[in-house]
Amino acid sequence: MGLKSWWRRSRGAAQEPAYVVPPAPTEQDIRAALNQVYAMLTDNNAPPVVISRVQRIARTINQTLPRLSQLGLGSEESYSVVATATDYLPEALQSYLRLPRDWADTRPIDGPKTALLILVEALELLGVTMDQILDAANRADAQALIAHSRFLDAKFGHSSSGGPDLTLGAP
Repeated sequence: MGLKSWWRRSRGAAQEPAYVVPPAPTEQDIRAALNQVYAMLTDNNAPPVVISRVQRIARTINQTLPRLSQLGLGSEESYSVVATATDYLPEALQSYLRLPRDWADTRPIDGPKTALLILVEALELLGVTMDQILDAANRADAQALIAHSRFLDAKFGHSSSGGPDLTLGAP
């Protein structure tokens, strides 16, 4: 306890509030963030090349959301999905959309690259990353299916005959 807080308490001053950690975003919060991204694109008349890439990213995020628990809620992959929807994607778009459209789409700003090309590359990277995370989440289910199938085969199967005998046989 610091001297300052001791002094305040001894003088009857109210205690400093403890730091409160905000709750993790819910699926609903993440979908709301994606809806805000769509509104931003619509309001600013974003080019079709940007809209199509954002739609791909959003579609993959929406497919991944129900599977986040399989990745582990505190995992790097789960964090990346949430951060992409709520931070990385909106920030990239805002930076681009604040620029005058003609200037952003035609003026080289990083070597030969225009702001539009830089944004498209960033969106491609986010899209590939979200695809990889969705694959990882699905792979977990696929591995569980394989393991269960092998268990059933070991328990009930007749692997040497090429498959189980599904006939009833003689009474």
